[in-house]
Amino acid sequence: MQRLTQAEEQIMQIIWEIAPCSVGQIMDKLGPPRPPHSTISSIVRILNKKGFLQHEAYGRTFVYRPKIKKSSYMRSFLKDLVHKYFSDSPAHLVSFLVKQNDLDPKELNDLIDQLKNKES
Repeated sequence: MQRLTQAEEQIMQIIWEIAPCSVGQIMDKLGPPRPPHSTISSIVRILNKKGFLQHEAYGRTFVYRPKIKKSSYMRSFLKDLVHKYFSDSPAHLVSFLVKQNDLDPKELNDLIDQLKNKES
């Protein structure tokens, strides 16, 4: 799966949240300073071309829906991250988070409980 640029990902986050939506509705969700309508429209067309979106025309307005679920993109993104930076080992990722103090013991215990529940 292709990676999104920062701007594309920002727009996709909004679309995943509010779809179906128009470019105007996407702009309403952007905080100031908002880019021009033409910029958002261009990004949406790129996302459509990359296969992330589908659209329907209602007169002169296009309504967009995601073709790719957020969870599918997240899974692909994390798999790529683990491959590139953690030797294809999710355990190395978790170990890194623990060492960086980004994962506290309670969170780690919650993850262990989730794994135990998944096994049964």
